[in-house]
Amino acid sequence: MEAAESGRPGPAASSSSSSSSSSPPAAAEGEKTGPAAMRRSDRDGGADGRNVGFVLVHAGAGYHSESKAKEYKQVCKKACQKAIEKLQTGALAVDVVAAALIELEDSPFTNAGMGSNLNLSGDIECDASTMDGKSLNFGAVGALRGIKNPILVANKLLSEAQKGKLSAGRIPPCFLVGEGAHKWAVDHGIVPCPPDIMTTKFSLSAFRKNRRKLELAEKVETEMIQTKKRREVTENVSVFIFTLSTNVTASLDTVGAVVVDHEGNVAAAVSSGGLAMKHPGRVGQAAVYGCGCWAENAGGHNVYSTAVSTSGSPFLACEDSVLGGVIVLRCCRCSMDSESALNTPALLVEFLWSHTTESMCVGYMSTQDGKAKVNTHISRLPPGAVAGQSLAIEGGVCRLRTSVN
Repeated sequence: MEAAESGRPGPAASSSSSSSSSSPPAAAEGEKTGPAAMRRSDRDGGADGRNVGFVLVHAGAGYHSESKAKEYKQVCKKACQKAIEKLQTGALAVDVVAAALIELEDSPFTNAGMGSNLNLSGDIECDASTMDGKSLNFGAVGALRGIKNPILVANKLLSEAQKGKLSAGRIPPCFLVGEGAHKWAVDHGIVPCPPDIMTTKFSLSAFRKNRRKLELAEKVETEMIQTKKRREVTENVSVFIFTLSTNVTASLDTVGAVVVDHEGNVAAAVSSGGLAMKHPGRVGQAAVYGCGCWAENAGGHNVYSTAVSTSGSPFLACEDSVLGGVIVLRCCRCSMDSESALNTPALLVEFLWSHTTESMCVGYMSTQDGKAKVNTHISRLPPGAVAGQSLAIEGGVCRLRTSVN
């Protein structure tokens, strides 16, 4: 797969790949990681540096039209601001990442929660998952109907599992699907919503267009089979179905976020409406353990805490072209003043986003930034690059002053 810079990065990021050394990187000024200098933010995180943190979100890999660029950036901005508000109150990463996802799910411009892709039956079924890097606990839902924010159910599953075994020594669930997931959510205080509330004009219009294409495809296939022109059938039907699939995947995919809190804990989460025109009951990778997201705190020989959130299918093998994206965060303890005797403790946060789709919208923010200073950016493949066969990578570095040793 060709690796290509994705044009000019956003105002606070530069194109670079993340270091993979086993020891923590130095925090000295002027340090460069990879082929290009990455962004460095060194302002004080507050008077006592107690409630610091960082969030990186994405609104899905796919195609982001210029006409809706403002809306895509705005939803990422709101998600970042909500996360930072929670971090500044001392909330832990696993709850902060859920708060960010709620903002992404509530937007009609994302394929998650409200406005998600409709399945073959014209219904919205959502997948979501979250992982806590401190405990390695995981919570997920699949093919969930009638819940406005699927991430709330995934987060609730995770938190309930952390309480230990149920009565009679039963193991609590961490992954529920369909009607069982819906009933569990309602039983645990999550308010259901009428299905029509989650459908938007855009998602309904896309469904009607895709349904007409499928009906036409089935009609063409039936007519060709009846004429027994098998060779022409194979060629013509393949071309038609490819065109349909291309149009379907031109929309956006799974949204997600990664967070590090004041204790250095990391968490990750994803939420998705899944493929357009999918079979009812289908569960996508957004809900699958180790596929949609991952989070793991530093420990043992691993000096880095790492959180990952994916979109699309960037890691599937045996595909001619792979369409997807990913955001990654890793952090470690370091000194804020490497050349002085103060030895002020800090968190060094490295982050990046990468995609093979035409574009990917991201936003990021630290507790050191003012409320209005959210970095949002639509990363695009450079001119001439082929989606599915080219790779765009951008990223940055942020240091957070902390009172935690």
